[in-house]
Amino acid sequence: MEGGNQSGISEFILLGLSDQPEQQRLLLFLFLLMYLITGLGNLLIMMAISCDPHLHTPMYFFLSNLSLVDIGFISTTIPKMLNNHISKNRTIPYAGCLTQVFFFIWFGGIDSVLLAAMAYDRYVAICAPLHYSTIMTPRVCAFLVLMSWLWAYTNSLTHTVLLTRLSFCDHSKIPHFFCDLGSLLKLACSDTFINDLMFFTGGAITTILPFIGILISYGHIFMAVLRISSVSGKQKVFSTCGSHLTVVCLFYGTIIGVYFSPTSTHTAQQDTAATVMYTVVTPMLNPFIYSLRNKDMKGALKMLITRKPGFTLRL
Repeated sequence: MEGGNQSGISEFILLGLSDQPEQQRLLLFLFLLMYLITGLGNLLIMMAISCDPHLHTPMYFFLSNLSLVDIGFISTTIPKMLNNHISKNRTIPYAGCLTQVFFFIWFGGIDSVLLAAMAYDRYVAICAPLHYSTIMTPRVCAFLVLMSWLWAYTNSLTHTVLLTRLSFCDHSKIPHFFCDLGSLLKLACSDTFINDLMFFTGGAITTILPFIGILISYGHIFMAVLRISSVSGKQKVFSTCGSHLTVVCLFYGTIIGVYFSPTSTHTAQQDTAATVMYTVVTPMLNPFIYSLRNKDMKGALKMLITRKPGFTLRL
């Protein structure tokens, strides 16, 4: 990647979240704690799903992949930020910055498409239950997951390659805690028309289209729920879908607010706070949202922790 550097710049400076030493120490503790909780929580989700045969269904197959991606997503940014705070060195090499951009967009894109796949799975399960087993086959589920990885990879690689054609002159200070693509485009002193076009086109396909698909799926689910006469039946549906909707609102709401709303409507500080929400808070909350509101997951986690006889780990 360094060979494509048109500006000759060797490193960027990540300004981080705060210049105050007291706030930096507090942020260091909080982000380290959230990182550890995210890693442990999502790892437990994957192990519980792997261990419990009752959870070997499409919904939990997507959830285990989401947990894996969330670990990668938060690991793209937080370890470097923590290292910068500890070492008092805020620089990141040019190649390291592009690498961070690549993995950030890749994991974020997979997250987005997986959430749409999970919504489609719930739509089929609730609106077409008799055809669920014939529609959501293992091959279809594997195809959806594979396509999410491949599309996000292609989109991320395109953004990263296009970045190498930009010149940054002496503008090396990034007002963020990681190499954010939008911040890098604002620093460039060369023409960014193609990058901006790809930014909004790729962003629309990766974020807006899955979000619209989720809204359509849950619109059909809501109409189906209204036709259920049983109160317990309605509660079961809301319990199953409520956790997914919570994640969707946190993830897409903050992304759309940061990248697809007029810049005049929000400040850089608000952008950073919203970015923390979908890059750090959402991956951390996922294990709690999916386990605390799901009886099957709570049972599997309890069996995993207590190690009941006959319950073996299968990876």
